[in-house]
Amino acid sequence: MLGHPARVRLLQILRNGELTVGALQEALELESGATSQHLSVLRKQGLVESRRDGTSVYYRVKDPRTLELLELVKGIILATLEGNRVLLDDLAVEDFGPGPGTG
Repeated sequence: MLGHPARVRLLQILRNGELTVGALQEALELESGATSQHLSVLRKQGLVESRRDGTSVYYRVKDPRTLELLELVKGIILATLEGNRVLLDDLAVEDFGPGPGTG
């Protein structure tokens, strides 16, 4: 359900409060059908909830702990990336050319 970057971005956008589908579509720069599909997946999983006001549908994060979880995951990913960067920096200075007597 969170495997698509647009869904994670939707939750990130909604962290400041509810927005209409149109506002979310504009923020994501996606077509309305794609935005609605992503919102539907998030709603079915219980991560967002919606309400109708006239012709507008508003979405909000259902449980603020979802945003806390995303922040934790982001921290883990950043730490992993930093570790990989250090490893790559170490490898960049190593010489992996042919050893003595080979060639």
